[in-house]
Amino acid sequence: MSQQQLGRRPLRTDRTTPPEPGGPSDTARFVGWLGSLGCAAAGYGVFQFLFGVLPDSLGGQPARYLVAGVSGIGTGVAAWLAAALVRARGAAGPARPLVRVPAAAERPSPGPLPEVFASAYGTLVEKAAVVDDPDRGRLTGWSHSLSESGPFRPTSVGTAYGLHIMLDLGVPDGRLRTGDLVDTLWRLRLPGGGWSARSQGAEARPEVTALVLGALARAGVSGERLAAEVGHCTDGFTHELDRAGRESTHVVTTVLRGLMRAAPDAAVLPLLREALADGAISDARREHLRCWGYRLDAPYGLPSALHTAQAVVALDRAARVLGEDEAVRATREDGVRWLLTCTDTPHHRCQDLRNLREEVRRPRTDDPSRHEVLNVRHFTASWLVRALMTPGAREVAAQDGLQEAWRERLDGAAAAVWAGQSDGIWSWGRPDGGELRQPMWMTYQGLSALRAHAVWMYQPEQ
Repeated sequence: MSQQQLGRRPLRTDRTTPPEPGGPSDTARFVGWLGSLGCAAAGYGVFQFLFGVLPDSLGGQPARYLVAGVSGIGTGVAAWLAAALVRARGAAGPARPLVRVPAAAERPSPGPLPEVFASAYGTLVEKAAVVDDPDRGRLTGWSHSLSESGPFRPTSVGTAYGLHIMLDLGVPDGRLRTGDLVDTLWRLRLPGGGWSARSQGAEARPEVTALVLGALARAGVSGERLAAEVGHCTDGFTHELDRAGRESTHVVTTVLRGLMRAAPDAAVLPLLREALADGAISDARREHLRCWGYRLDAPYGLPSALHTAQAVVALDRAARVLGEDEAVRATREDGVRWLLTCTDTPHHRCQDLRNLREEVRRPRTDDPSRHEVLNVRHFTASWLVRALMTPGAREVAAQDGLQEAWRERLDGAAAAVWAGQSDGIWSWGRPDGGELRQPMWMTYQGLSALRAHAVWMYQPEQ
């Protein structure tokens, strides 16, 4: 999204250098020259005029000469003094312009982003469901998609993303309360602990559990209350118990981000960070820079801008929570450089921004011959915005002299995010494709990316 689309001026603008003070301006020199030449003429003109109009009864011709002469000399002296004053002010430098406070009607109107946020909040209020469940109590939240018709029940995934949105927007009024959303997420916890997506049944999964724990921690739930669920999440997230999850870039990065919010001292975090860094692959098409595919073990899959962006975000956060050794830092920085080497243009429609789908297939514990399939859709442009805006990405761009490439790709990704929304809600698919949906996660990611980009773009008027 460009600076003009945001309704803000650019962070850095090229300004015309003003003339240095210390010398008179062209106007001052001209007026001074005209005054020095014209003071005698002005005095003589006044003398001639008065001598011609004064009556003879004033006291004779000598008196007329006297009055006209004195007036002419006075006029000439006044003209000379005025010219001298102009020259003196010009030599002292340009005068400071007066600041005119514009009238209310002349002041610039707010940019479109506040309207988008307000529209999104209004839609979320309208679409929120309140259900009295006989076993779980009152549930307040959202389903997976805002476009679902008919009565629906809040789900763990939809309500967790809705809570994230409310925290981003600041909950401007009491129609939605974060406390009700927090209580709902606790009531949606599975009997054995943890949370799962609607399509995953009654078995907790680490990526959904980490998502919910991250939202609860961000809403202010204490670490002591979260500790048991953190343990349940980490205990089940091993190669032996969840091989498919540990090999998935999406799952590992989701668990990393969620646990760094909920339990930044968890012992599993350094292990997951190392597994993520070790899962990078070299791309011969982009200067043999390291990047990520959809898997962390062979077969890795093709290099993917989406999964590289997810890995960069997770590793950058881990560097600030856990510290970072040289090997992991070099891998993360290679991922940033890989994102900056995209040669497809224009960058708001380049191939790196294509939305992707993937499946996470796990054997069912009740019947290992059958598989649980989680269909995952990815809003790629929002991930590119988040990855390029990490502190580590900005440092790499500055060190390598790639600020222009960094800004061009960031603005292109932000423009793609902006183009996907309608009144603050994002849709997956096309109206003519028979798959027009409004998933909660997509609206959260879109709003979060635009908010972060707008905050970075903001610069107070000088």
